[in-house]
Amino acid sequence: MRVSTAEKLELIRLVEGSALSVRQTLREIGLPRSTFYSWYQRYLEGGPEALCDRKPRPRRVWNRIPDRVREQVIETALVHTQLSPRELACRMTDRESEFLSESSVYRILKAADLIESPAYILMQAGDRFQHPTRRRNELWQTDFTYLPVVGWGWYFLSTVLDDYSRKILAWKLGPTMRVEDVTETLDLARAATGVDRVRVDHKPRLLSDNGPCYIAKELKAYIKQHELGHTRGRPYHPMTR
Repeated sequence: MRVSTAEKLELIRLVEGSALSVRQTLREIGLPRSTFYSWYQRYLEGGPEALCDRKPRPRRVWNRIPDRVREQVIETALVHTQLSPRELACRMTDRESEFLSESSVYRILKAADLIESPAYILMQAGDRFQHPTRRRNELWQTDFTYLPVVGWGWYFLSTVLDDYSRKILAWKLGPTMRVEDVTETLDLARAATGVDRVRVDHKPRLLSDNGPCYIAKELKAYIKQHELGHTRGRPYHPMTR
């Protein structure tokens, strides 16, 4: 809390006129000794006017880059416009013996408005899929989830989810991510839904990523055998699933 000049002077006079010792008086009024003696020294040297709040002195930053070097960076950047901040930093070190980091050069150029803004491409996500499912067992999504089990190691949860109802149709937990794990999970899903026991116009279509177990020939043969469809998501495009 900021203390005014008048309040400082009043506290000094209170301590001077107290019958108690300075230590006891300061303890009673809750004023730190270092603060009081700093005020009192200024009061003895300059009178009440010296108790006015002083403007804080600007602190010197020991590693501040000199203005001369800043101007040199800007001049070099204007001459060699093709250089990146990293290349400019290397050039300043090699040819001018000025050791600057890439981030420092970037901040200097940014302050001088010499950094071009990247050309962002705004991509707006749709609020629904272009071809949404309209019934159950039209599209099944499958994937693995990694689960660390203390004392056992990594286990992998294979799941099959119905895209329309968002229901987990089948799951299998095991220590591997092989084609057999995928086919066994699909066996459980086919048994749970009964798609093999009833006559349907279209068998479910499977949606997966491009993991090794999903692009294997064995899985392709399994899908062909059971007349299932298979769609793999676009690489590096997780929004597909």
